Amino acid sequence: MNKDLKQKALEIISEHRTGILANVENKKPHVRYMTFFNKDLTLFTPTKLDTEKVEELENNPSASVLLGYEEKGLSDSYIEVSGMSRINQSQELKQQFWDDSFTKWFSGPEDSNYVLLEIQPETIRILNNEGGEAQEFQV
Repeated sequence: MNKDLKQKALEIISEHRTGILANVENKKPHVRYMTFFNKDLTLFTPTKLDTEKVEELENNPSASVLLGYEEKGLSDSYIEVSGMSRINQSQELKQQFWDDSFTKWFSGPEDSNYVLLEIQPETIRILNNEGGEAQEFQV
């Protein structure tokens, strides 16, 4: 893995917590905005265990995430993360990524309906990087 590309991807991830999660619903693309947290390029996003996205990802664990491209428009770098997803119920990670804004949906980090979708990247593409061509690396 190219260390410079990994570092650039980590910079983009650290600057953008809101992104787009894409998966498959009834053999069609389904996208939604989500909040993402990073742990060495593995992405985590909070969700309810009883949501349709959990069922969709159990039926087809392939997922893509777009992060970046929020402020300046055409000059913003962004990343596309393609990989496999799974439900993660680690109490340690739920506590680590807990934010008080989540109380709109959960009673606290111990709420059994509060889970994390974990997206384990396989390929990361950096796009619109200072006008250059897309760069891609395998994770």
